[in-house]
Amino acid sequence: MDLRQMEYLVALADEQQFTRAAAVCHVSQSGLSAAIRGLEEELGTTLFDRTTRRVVPTDAGLALLPHARTMLAQAAAARDAVVRATHELSGSLRVGAEQCLGMVDVNALLERVHLLYPLVELEFTQAGSHELAARVNEGTLDVAFVAGGGQVTRLRRHEFGRRPIVLLVPPQHPLAGRDRVEWADLRELDFVDFQESWAVRTLNDEACAAHGVPRRVSAAVNDVHTLLDLVHRGLGIALVPQHVAAKPQASGLVTLRLPPESTPEWVVSAITGAPAAASAPLLLDLLDAELALSA
Repeated sequence: MDLRQMEYLVALADEQQFTRAAAVCHVSQSGLSAAIRGLEEELGTTLFDRTTRRVVPTDAGLALLPHARTMLAQAAAARDAVVRATHELSGSLRVGAEQCLGMVDVNALLERVHLLYPLVELEFTQAGSHELAARVNEGTLDVAFVAGGGQVTRLRRHEFGRRPIVLLVPPQHPLAGRDRVEWADLRELDFVDFQESWAVRTLNDEACAAHGVPRRVSAAVNDVHTLLDLVHRGLGIALVPQHVAAKPQASGLVTLRLPPESTPEWVVSAITGAPAAASAPLLLDLLDAELALSA
């Protein structure tokens, strides 16, 4: 087994199609197929079930997959360690983040990188998670701090934590006196929410649709504080991550819990493409170290 085979294995498991996996790996489809066949012959077992529509890992393939990801991660870490040990880190690092993620203080992290590695030219972009993921995927960002509940294909994900989604209502709202609400209670109510490029908007849309809750978004914003202000002013209720409900600007609003077994989670992660800038793993190393110290 070699790293090239592990890269092809992971790409094929993620994409479930030889054509897309070959494109991700920048190799011909025949070359990728040959490498996977060679790996199967070496291990004496079938790693993928192949159909006309998709390619799915077998039990053996699923067993090998986490080890393949570990091998690739260790190889990348070793390469970056050599870069950091033999060169004063320089070049550019293009970072993106969604606003008010919670769990990750991106501004403080950028300050720390700037102080420790002054030759690194930082570029920072703030946008919704869907836009940031697209930019990492196309190679115009090296690392992005995003949120959401779904998987990001073809991108490496480094998860930091999870929080539940809660409901915010103004104190005069009919639901304000409840300890907990059901999804059915949200029917025919006006909502304040974020623009569709934000991950939380997708979570909210999908959760409401799954529970048969048609809703009207009367205001769609690109700023957390604007959303809270509009809820204060009675323009609608809002589904937000738990940490947003704890902000000082939310003081006076009523926070209500939805059924935990059917409520989506807010998942905060860093995503990087392949290849990423040599300083991108360093950024995550710094953040991991700070989170460990504060734990």
